[in-house]
Parts: sequence; C-alpha cells; structure tokens
Amino acid sequence: MPDPLQRLLAGALAIASLPLVAVLGLAIRLESSGPLIYRAERIGRDGIPFRCFKLRTMRVNSGEGPAVTVAGDSRVSRVGAILRRFRLDELPQLWNVARGEMRFVGPRPEAPRFVDLSTPLHGRVFTSVPGITGLSQLVYVDEASMLDGLDPEAIYRTTVLPAKVQLDIAYLDRRSSSLDFWILARTIGAIAGRPMDLETIEARLGISLKHIAKAPQAPRSGGDSA
Repeated sequence: MPDPLQRLLAGALAIASLPLVAVLGLAIRLESSGPLIYRAERIGRDGIPFRCFKLRTMRVNSGEGPAVTVAGDSRVSRVGAILRRFRLDELPQLWNVARGEMRFVGPRPEAPRFVDLSTPLHGRVFTSVPGITGLSQLVYVDEASMLDGLDPEAIYRTTVLPAKVQLDIAYLDRRSSSLDFWILARTIGAIAGRPMDLETIEARLGISLKHIAKAPQAPRSGGDSA
C-alpha cells in the first residue's frame, strides 16, 4: 500500500478509534494517576529518533527497572497487562502512521540504547520506516518470557534483538503488498491466541530461518521494550 494512502487510512482509523481510546484511557486513569499517553523515544527512518505513542501500561513512579518488560513485571498495571495482551496500547501509533513516522507493517522501532547504526545489520533495519506490526513482532509476541534472568537487558541485546533484526532483514528483502497483508492477517491471529512460528514464516518466504533464536509460543503478555 503506498505511503500516502497508508497515512490517509491511518488518520481515518485514528479518528474512528477515539471513543475506544477514551474508554481505555478512563480505565487507565481509574487504576493509577498519570499521563494516558506514553511517548517512547524510538529510532525511525534514516536513524532519526521520534516519539512512538502508546497508551500507558505501567504505573507512574513504579521504580527503576530494565528497559525491557519481563514476565510478571510488577511495573505493569492490571489494566496495562490487558492492553498489552491484546495490543490495544498500540492504538495511538495510528497517529504515528498518519504523521509518516511509521507504517502499518515494517521493522519494529527500537529504543536508541539498543541500536548501533554503525553495524551493517542495524544500519539496514533501523534506517527503514518502522511498522506497528511485522515478522519480528509476530514471532516474539511473548518475548517477556525469554527475558527472565539476572540481566534481562543483556539477554535482550545478545539473543532476542539479533534474531529480530534477522527477521526484519528477511522481511525487507521480500517486502511486497501481499506480504504486508499476510502479516496483518497473521497479527489478528496472534492477538486471538494463534502465535506465529518460524516454520510458517519459512514456508511463506521460501527461506531457512534455523539460525533465528527460538521464540516462546504462548502469547500472554507484551515483551516489547518498555
């Protein structure tokens, strides 16, 4: 889908979703005080940082913690856990698409602390327009369960992120409208409880991904960087 059409469609969807966002915002505010929208700094097109919008899922003043969300993270509120499970916290990202900072499908935007644009792989992925959903988001829909340990950020940096980058490069090498629509359909399935696996992606792309780290299979919580 051409970017101008994506921006127009995203703007229309963002406006249509305002009543739902208002209800979700009320639920967030009833549980904990603080801003409704979390503006996360992420790396976008041409390596330029931008503010990625999300509904707030963590308690304000919940203390220091890793820059990634781990399984059973005490910082995540009860409402926030539900929002993450069904990816409703990402509804405000429709405005990012409307502004041209994101697309519906693409590499996942990443926190600057985890990006090194001097490396060829990061330079390829993180200078592309990021997406609300994509192959790496589908495979690692429950990455939080992989990050249990004394240093979850180190696990993310050395195991999960390199695998995500490889998946995003595989997507960029084969990007097409049909692949984007396939990913969007699979995203709906993942939210409904049908997780993606590497074998399905291999069959769709016609390549081997055996070198990609094995991802957990039960989509119960969001594991995206906080």
